[in-house]
Amino acid sequence: MSPHLTSSPQLLDVANPDRTHWIELPAHRSSVRVARRSMGARLTAWRLPAALCEDAVLLLSELATNAVRHTLSARILCGIGFVSDVCLRLEVHDHDYSGSELPRREAGPEDEGGRGLLLVEQLADAWGVDRSRLTGGNAVWANLTA
Repeated sequence: MSPHLTSSPQLLDVANPDRTHWIELPAHRSSVRVARRSMGARLTAWRLPAALCEDAVLLLSELATNAVRHTLSARILCGIGFVSDVCLRLEVHDHDYSGSELPRREAGPEDEGGRGLLLVEQLADAWGVDRSRLTGGNAVWANLTA
């Protein structure tokens, strides 16, 4: 379950509100719900298929949860947008400057957590981690075909 690491990431355009949507939130568990609602509303406004919206919101939720739970960030930056006419990109940027890898563990049958990156790997067409040009921390991203 290794992410795709890129040497020249094609991260979202922060300056095009017609094709991207950003929200900055405190790194608290309650912020994940706010991110889901905000992103879900924007995806619906873009009139994307319901199944794509549901997958995108789930993936964003998993990426945001990891940023909140596994980094020392005070804030997270969540973005969605199009990197091409058919490729929807989800990004969560944190302020983790440690360079540590994403947490990996094998979830047991009774565990309530530990399956987030497995979901990302199964649902996304591609995903990975890059250094964020916006925060200096990590930018964890996932692509879905629109």
